Amino acid sequence: MAEFHKSDVEKLLDGVLPWPAVQDMMRSPKDPDRFDKYVEILQSRVPWPERILLPLTPALFIVAKDGARIVKCRCGHEFGDYRVNWKLAALIHVRADEASLREVYRGRETPDPAWIQVREYVCPGCGSQLEVEAVPRGCPPDFEFLPDLDSFYRDWLGRPLPDAQAFEDRTLEVVRSWRRDPAPAPRRKA
Repeated sequence: MAEFHKSDVEKLLDGVLPWPAVQDMMRSPKDPDRFDKYVEILQSRVPWPERILLPLTPALFIVAKDGARIVKCRCGHEFGDYRVNWKLAALIHVRADEASLREVYRGRETPDPAWIQVREYVCPGCGSQLEVEAVPRGCPPDFEFLPDLDSFYRDWLGRPLPDAQAFEDRTLEVVRSWRRDPAPAPRRKA
């Protein structure tokens, strides 16, 4: 089994590993500590101390903080429970008319604004664009990735996390909490 140095993984992450080495890395079975090397590199590049449990994107991570698992941006902004779609806590720029869509699409590539809108999700902490999705109007934010962290650590890495938590999508619980209590029904005179 090939074993790659942490510096190789770091070069791969930065896009500066020579192509033959990338090919060699892709062809070879993964060395058992590749994930650990990857997370160690990411951890060294963020300004906060919470342990990265799993990277979601180049800028978003699931981290362990005070007994909870939350989504955190590399700038330190926290989006909350990782089982809730982090997009609900992001700033959103919606391109929903022809003029705004033409800023990113050309000519016939422009989608019909009657059907499609482009949503750009931005970190409230640092202003980084974190995700872009082109979806039909009215479609809820796409929750791309809800990892089963306990199974991943227990079954794949062979070292269970100390604080097993329910694996469930809690996004709708948050959305329901946004509803206002209905106004009390008027009393009828007898």
